Amino acid sequence: MRFVFAVGVVALAAALVQPTPRRRVIQLPMGMVEVHTPMVIDGDTDVIGQDTILHAAHFNGPAVIVVRGNNVRLTNFSIDGNRDTLATGSGLPDYRTPFARFTRNNGVLADGIDGLRIENVGFQDIAGFAVLVSRSRHVSIDRVHVADSGGLDAAGHDNTTGGILLEEGTSDFSVTHCDLWRVRGNGIWTHSLYTSPRNARGSIAWNGFWDIGRDAIQVGHATEVRVERNHGIDIGAEKAGAIPVGLDTAGNVDRSIYAHNSFTAIAGKCIDLDGFHDGVVTFNVCLTMANFGIVMNNSNPDMRSQNIQVTENTIDSPRYGGIFVIGTGHLIAHNRISNVNTSHSGSDLLASGIYLGLRAERPDPAQGNTIEDNQITGYEMRQHCIGAAPGILPSWNVVRDNQCR
Repeated sequence: MRFVFAVGVVALAAALVQPTPRRRVIQLPMGMVEVHTPMVIDGDTDVIGQDTILHAAHFNGPAVIVVRGNNVRLTNFSIDGNRDTLATGSGLPDYRTPFARFTRNNGVLADGIDGLRIENVGFQDIAGFAVLVSRSRHVSIDRVHVADSGGLDAAGHDNTTGGILLEEGTSDFSVTHCDLWRVRGNGIWTHSLYTSPRNARGSIAWNGFWDIGRDAIQVGHATEVRVERNHGIDIGAEKAGAIPVGLDTAGNVDRSIYAHNSFTAIAGKCIDLDGFHDGVVTFNVCLTMANFGIVMNNSNPDMRSQNIQVTENTIDSPRYGGIFVIGTGHLIAHNRISNVNTSHSGSDLLASGIYLGLRAERPDPAQGNTIEDNQITGYEMRQHCIGAAPGILPSWNVVRDNQCR
């Protein structure tokens, strides 16, 4: 049976019941429901489907569902975003504009709310983001399925959309047990403008990624985020607008843990620690990547690469080096780095199992670090096992008990 609704949630008023004085329930009908304008959900509301598909037909708005009240629960339905019809070919917002005020035709948009739970909801062919949460608190996204979503810019590159985005200081959040297939942009990520509060106290765990255009996971401008037990295959596409990464970092990120994640077949780097400091990267597995295994960087001016524990990770078959190190106070220990430099590059920077650099985006020589008990194998590893940039003195770091062959 096919249902046609022209005015979104207003047309569903007959299904509205109030089991308690405080909460409302919107029971979606079975089958296909055509949505032409955003369904606006106020606070203390449960939206419950029963094999329901919300189809964005002749739609133009911020999102199929716009959450504007606190304590909302969305469960047991799907959204078909009609991407081929609604895609606009837009690029990225400028540095002053959050995505919530820029990207249209999303699946679910929540801005400035406290309390949101999305569970067992599917998103297919979304032109914008499947879920976009901005300036919010206490957000739980669990068992969400995203497929064939995201747009391209005018040049045909991905515009980072398609996945799950939490931005502008969103805090106390979790994204768990979700699976994302064929997303053109980033899979799951946090983002905030430089002038905005950082995202805080989050968990990204037990999610799966297949055929992601850009990054599977990106932690951007955040503090106290745990990224654990996620896995991804085929990360990065030809239309990516930047170097793809399995687990990426951006902005200023501290007091965070990346643990027990695995990524295979990455068209870029496995783990990028650009802006990451005072945190832990441990027991991750990276198999076959077209760039480095793990890279430190310092693009954000408010941080320094310092006090990172990079331990017990497995890196196998990076095209170039295993781990690139800048900064101070790091422990690089008990990692297994195999088949380094499959490109057979002769550059010490690109060929080393572990490379101690002078700088990345900004000068920050590797000094005061401990590099010990790492097992490193690969092309000409006897010459390039632990490399160092010209000017990095042997006495600046403790390098001991590494096995190179």
